[in-house]
Amino acid sequence: MGHKSNPIGLRLQINRTWDSRWFAEGRDYGKLLEEDLKIRKFILESVPQAAISKVVIERPAKLCRVSIYAARPGVIIGKKGADIEKLRKKLSVMTSSEVKLNIVEIRKPEIDAKLVAQGIADQLVRRVAFRRAMKRAMQSAMRLGAEGVKIMCGGRLGGAEIARVEQYREGRVPLHTLRANIDYAEAEALTAYGIIGIKVWVFKGEILGHDPTAQDRLMMEAQTSGVRPAR
Repeated sequence: MGHKSNPIGLRLQINRTWDSRWFAEGRDYGKLLEEDLKIRKFILESVPQAAISKVVIERPAKLCRVSIYAARPGVIIGKKGADIEKLRKKLSVMTSSEVKLNIVEIRKPEIDAKLVAQGIADQLVRRVAFRRAMKRAMQSAMRLGAEGVKIMCGGRLGGAEIARVEQYREGRVPLHTLRANIDYAEAEALTAYGIIGIKVWVFKGEILGHDPTAQDRLMMEAQTSGVRPAR
């Protein structure tokens, strides 16, 4: 009872693909996986104010191509591209491959599940009422074109003695429809009275036909002008 499937894992190879795209055998697999985890952790910790949604890592033949999807790309790029060059040099120390960086601007952060979840977490840390934070996030997402949003918060909500879970939903969020383009993310708010977990589901319409790269392509088409060239 109560076994939930992760909406992203459920749709892999149907209408979305992995965030790490490479193939390795034997010992190389573990080494490259560890590199990926270190690169992701370092990027998220070094520029937390850039509102990073995801980091995609591709490794075609002795090259490590890192694509950072962020709502505030200017924070990563810096003045005349100085900060991005520093970041590239630090990442090249972590891997034996040559590193290339792509910065992709997220035009509508209000309908990106990771950024919505992180936004609510930040508000809870600042002691904003959790119901107000959840409802405001839902309204913003629906206004900017989401077909449905579901937000769930769990923990000592409002500083209550007993932990509980509250959720709100607007529009439709078809979790069992495989062709549904559902963005899902989790975040944690470290409040004074304990950790509050936040889960966000955003339904962005349906993708007809099996196409693993559909979600990435739709995202790129929506913000083609925001793509920065590889460095």
